[in-house]
Amino acid sequence: MQPSRNFDDLKFSSIHRRILLWGSGGPFLDGYVLVMIGVALEQLTPALKLDADWIGLLGAGTLAGLFVGTSLFGYISDKVGRRKMFLIDIIAIGVISVATMFVSSPVELLVMRVLIGIVIGADYPIATSMITEFSSTRQRAFSISFIAAMWYVGATCADLVGYWLYDVEGGWRWMLGSAAIPCLLILIGRFELPESPRWLLRKGRVKECEEMMIKLFGEPVAFDEEQPQQTRFRDLFNRRHFPFVLFVAAIWTCQVIPMFAIYTFGPQIVGLLGLGVGKNAALGNVVISLFFMLGCIPPMLWLNTAGRRPL
Repeated sequence: MQPSRNFDDLKFSSIHRRILLWGSGGPFLDGYVLVMIGVALEQLTPALKLDADWIGLLGAGTLAGLFVGTSLFGYISDKVGRRKMFLIDIIAIGVISVATMFVSSPVELLVMRVLIGIVIGADYPIATSMITEFSSTRQRAFSISFIAAMWYVGATCADLVGYWLYDVEGGWRWMLGSAAIPCLLILIGRFELPESPRWLLRKGRVKECEEMMIKLFGEPVAFDEEQPQQTRFRDLFNRRHFPFVLFVAAIWTCQVIPMFAIYTFGPQIVGLLGLGVGKNAALGNVVISLFFMLGCIPPMLWLNTAGRRPL
């Protein structure tokens, strides 16, 4: 049976919605886990006798883990598949979150924060690849914007949960371990998701991809012909590609470093500005997250009409 439709011509269906929802569960968890430490530090500092050096190390340790995870696991998911890493990554986030509840020293907490940074960093390329490879050309801009928005939804939820647990004795343990609950829900949702069709095609598993398309859409679906090219990592630094790499890296650096500083030390910053102390400082962080979320809405609406470069 010859394909009657192209993958990029398919309407946004239930499978696309499920891929987007459960795939963006990873960015939701990323925002949740990374922001929760800012609220938890209010209790952690006296509980583990943290000084300024340890607080700085805890923030830097997570960022170091992010760098390792992002750099390494994109390559691994290209080798072993999106779906497998899609599941392993969420399990790892849940396990490490629960393990963090039982730390008893700054060193143990630092190790857990580095590990959680690695698995969160791993989710960025895995989730983004899975969602974009399952999106049509028309859907892709909205999908990427939705991923970004879900990060801030997770951040907002973290601040709200932290606010709720603030007065609980040993609440910081429950704050840091609470990520296991959304992990479980996302894992259940991801179990029923298929492998990326584009990844299957690149690996030469054409028949498997065709059978999956028939199962999902009730008919064969054609893909635009892609001629894969052999590339090397060092090609990123040649005269043709390096200006683009440098441009994107500079933008991400300018965005990510201040954002992580704000979120890691959010309640402390809010307190120093006289906008709230203790429990109320967590509510100040909620306001910050809401503004970030609002900033994600215009790109969702305008990227396909205004274009990427002008925005």
